[in-house]
Amino acid sequence: MNNNSGAVASQAFIFDMDGTLFETDTILAGVHERIFRTLREEGLYMKPEPPLEQVLGCLGMLLEDIWTTIMPDSSEAARKRADELMLQYELEAMEAGEGRLYEHVESTLRELKSRGFKLFVASNGLEHYVKGIAHHKGISELFDGLYSAGEYQTASKVDLVARLMRDHDIKTGWMVGDRSSDVEAGKSNGLGVVGCAYAVYGRQEELQDADKLITDFRELLELAV
Repeated sequence: MNNNSGAVASQAFIFDMDGTLFETDTILAGVHERIFRTLREEGLYMKPEPPLEQVLGCLGMLLEDIWTTIMPDSSEAARKRADELMLQYELEAMEAGEGRLYEHVESTLRELKSRGFKLFVASNGLEHYVKGIAHHKGISELFDGLYSAGEYQTASKVDLVARLMRDHDIKTGWMVGDRSSDVEAGKSNGLGVVGCAYAVYGRQEELQDADKLITDFRELLELAV
């Protein structure tokens, strides 16, 4: 990890969603079981259900890469249906009040917003999933943009963050996330990178090139200058 953790003048904070703002395992366990039960019922995937831990370990990837990783012998039809089911079941769970943000996320976002920073999400997830979390958890109005690979059809998070920065004329800021794709997206676009060491889905070595590691979301306020 780069030990330069000093604050730099910034316009914006760009956040990953799963494992950064949203504690994904609080919703995914039930969704995971439902997806594979439905795929079996529909005759699309009859092999044993992959372990939930394997799915959680893939968070941060594009969805097509997640299904290819955990269902390498599946058909295109099965993977497409899994996409549809995941979105449907995740939205249903959120509408039922399931799932939660990490501790201190909402209060810290509100404080950053009050200090005049632009806030964004850049996620490799589906559009309605990303926007659904922000809506159901009452934080939509805090963001200047909610960007997802599902909406913009980007091939990588590097491309997604580049588009976000062009659209909003962002020159300086921080990329905040828990996976190597977040580190790469920040570094490739000239941003400082904050690694979320409180997340459990990735491996710590994925964040070794981050400029700062945090174990508490409130530590971001130290960078809000």
